[in-house]
Amino acid sequence: MTRETPEAKALLSRHGEALALFTDRVHAVRPDQWDAPTPCAGWSVRELVNHLAVEQLWVPPMLDGASVADLGDSLDGDLLGDDPVATWDDAAAAALTAFAAPGALDRTTRLSQGPTRADAYCAQMTADAIVHAWDLSRAIGADEHLPKALVDFARREVEPYADSLAATGLFAAPVETPSGADAQTVLLAQLGRRA
Repeated sequence: MTRETPEAKALLSRHGEALALFTDRVHAVRPDQWDAPTPCAGWSVRELVNHLAVEQLWVPPMLDGASVADLGDSLDGDLLGDDPVATWDDAAAAALTAFAAPGALDRTTRLSQGPTRADAYCAQMTADAIVHAWDLSRAIGADEHLPKALVDFARREVEPYADSLAATGLFAAPVETPSGADAQTVLLAQLGRRA
């Protein structure tokens, strides 16, 4: 999927929009909110932002052919340092640049689950950023509304495997949604969140 195809352009656009939304929320975190709880059980705001920052830091080496084993524990722990916002900004910029590089989406990455097409990796990362933008919004009292294009993208991405996510231990069990629930509520419920 070269970055010039309509599919690649759409994917890179959604990826950029998802990171921009999360960036907006990171910049809205007040100094007294970094230790606040989030909808992600056991994670504070700082831990949530660190999780997303670390995910972005994985992107350049993974697209350059590194495997999870190659990186070892080099990206473990809290990497936000004294300026979490700047760390996030740098990590997001690096991931955006890496995915947009010529031929990047055509590569195969060596993720923990095995060889994965880079475009599929980008789609997973995009959906993760979208849902965690909602988590961060709720945690800091920001606008929780997700743009329709991002909700639709995330639903298409996660629906094929949503039923198996709780078994990974990384997601809460899906929650029931009321009849007629909107797309955002359905997405969040599939991922164990109550809107």
